[in-house]
Amino acid sequence: MALDFLAGCAGGVAGVLVGHPFDTVKVRLQVQSVEKPQYRGTLHCFQAIIKQEGVLGLYRGLGSPLLGLTFINALVFGVQGNTLRALGRDSPLNQFLAGAAAGAIQCVICCPMELAKTRLQLQEAGPARTYRGPLDCLAQVYRREGLRGVNRGMVSTLLRETPSFGVYFLTYDTLTRALGCEPGDRLLVPKLLLAGGTSGIASWLSTYPLDVVKSRLQADGLRGAPRYRGILDCVRQSYRAEGWRVFTRGLASTLLRAFPVNAATFATVTVVLSYARGEEARPEGDAVPAAPAGPALAQPSSL
Repeated sequence: MALDFLAGCAGGVAGVLVGHPFDTVKVRLQVQSVEKPQYRGTLHCFQAIIKQEGVLGLYRGLGSPLLGLTFINALVFGVQGNTLRALGRDSPLNQFLAGAAAGAIQCVICCPMELAKTRLQLQEAGPARTYRGPLDCLAQVYRREGLRGVNRGMVSTLLRETPSFGVYFLTYDTLTRALGCEPGDRLLVPKLLLAGGTSGIASWLSTYPLDVVKSRLQADGLRGAPRYRGILDCVRQSYRAEGWRVFTRGLASTLLRAFPVNAATFATVTVVLSYARGEEARPEGDAVPAAPAGPALAQPSSL
């Protein structure tokens, strides 16, 4: 269990570092005004942020997901594995249910973390900025709005995360079986990367419109008076103002981010588990081979 937690934390860090710039672009595209759009698309948004704020502008709000996703990643893998064992049978339906359970439970951490990340990504640069960091952001929100403010967007987050994690683990399990991911296969790591990255894309596609709604609710009131009374009101106003395409805004940057993030996460989890379990399996006093062929890779089921 300790090794799974350590590997999950390491995988979470790797995924955040790879994917955060894409997430910054996604959030800015999702919440920009339709009357006066600041960005023409994903590439223009990237270019504008780098030109106006430098490369570090793409990593604004990094602290919140870096702190939260290390624990979330470990929690997700732990809950999914324990739920699958409790269900008693490794079937496609149970893979979906176990993933959905993991997605639902991690919302307790995910929702406040994404609230802070969204607000930090959208605030103006310079000394006049409202928040000094994720903890300061959450503290200010709590002082003004209490626990309800800190958990703004919880219902939309729950509606997004529960089915998307079910789709994620179901897709990953299906692909690893179809690709023949077996211990000892010299192509095991590339196959796991392909399965993880593709599963990430599938999970985002399954619930992306809800992510747009969640981002708008969490950013609501940041630049002026609040506009939305809830999820359905946000959906109605967004559709009335911009049509159905509003619910795909930022999708390109999200899909560009999804593959490398999940690939990096699974690669890191695999390497950490492989080395750690290789060390645990070596009896005390055994001589270390002079030219090791490399650590034994963790089986897919252990991820």
